[in-house]
Amino acid sequence: MEPQFRIGDSKVLESRETVDGRSIRRRRETPDGHRFTTYERIEMPSLTVIKRSGNKEIYDRGKLMHAVRASVGKFFNSELEVEEVVSRASDILYSYGTDQITSKQIGEAVLDVLAEVNEVAYVRFASVFREFKTLEDFENILKEQKQKK
Repeated sequence: MEPQFRIGDSKVLESRETVDGRSIRRRRETPDGHRFTTYERIEMPSLTVIKRSGNKEIYDRGKLMHAVRASVGKFFNSELEVEEVVSRASDILYSYGTDQITSKQIGEAVLDVLAEVNEVAYVRFASVFREFKTLEDFENILKEQKQKK
């Protein structure tokens, strides 16, 4: 049976900022010697996402993380790299200074980040996000990327 404890019953052994500086990692220990890690992240205001259908839902960073991982995760060496893409894309979304964003803005924010960090992941994500149907769609995005260089 798992030990019963509250986080408040534990003591902090070590605290440090994560590499991206957006959260704090705390290494903790319970009175019975059980160790675990917690992460504290700055709570951002809620964003409402306006979907293509016109439906609205609350922005879910976890959902974006899953989408990025599913579509381009294999192009990264670690979960940390995927997390960095999502964090940077989220920063772009919050920088708009509005409480409503479109699903298109989310996809474009991810593409902006991927264009900087991984060209192959960029093309792969673009093919899903922009719903490529032909080889010409791929050729156009490759030409576009080459022109940016």
